[in-house]
Amino acid sequence: MKTKIGGKELIEEAAKLIKEGEVVAFPTETVYGLGADAFNKDAVEKIFKAKGRPADNPLIVHLSSKDQLNKVAIDIPKEAYILIDAFSPGPLTLILNRHPDIPNITTSGLNTVGIRFPNNKLAQMLISKSDTPIAAPSANISGRLSPTTGQAVYEDMNGKIPMILDDGKCQVGIESTVLDLTKKPYT
Repeated sequence: MKTKIGGKELIEEAAKLIKEGEVVAFPTETVYGLGADAFNKDAVEKIFKAKGRPADNPLIVHLSSKDQLNKVAIDIPKEAYILIDAFSPGPLTLILNRHPDIPNITTSGLNTVGIRFPNNKLAQMLISKSDTPIAAPSANISGRLSPTTGQAVYEDMNGKIPMILDDGKCQVGIESTVLDLTKKPYT
């Protein structure tokens, strides 16, 4: 497989790939993600295969709007909405109770799900045009540094995935802060 790399001009093709159960690398403000439809267990399995990621390491689900939140999480505390309004889109991941429609592979069998709203226009466009939340860990081979450029993704993923959406260097360069809202005190 030859991996295609490009920017905004490939957004429609990238969304089509997500809808067809493929994996697409995309930028966020933190690091590049390796994304697939969060509800498609076969697509999510391709993420684990491309990365060489252990199956017991859950994925973060990326959302483009609050409308998607109730599709991936249940029993959402009011504090989650306060935090989302204050810090999203941005580098904050909230751990919430998983919606039963999210497959076990996405959460590594946990009853919780990590969600976030990336603050990158290309990421938001991809999620919105794909019409589904996108599960995505960092777009690197497991154990290597998380990529902050499309070229770094290409070096690890060329031939393993069909497409990389490139938007230059990530603004933040490190993973998001994670806050577990499933038990008190929140941690």
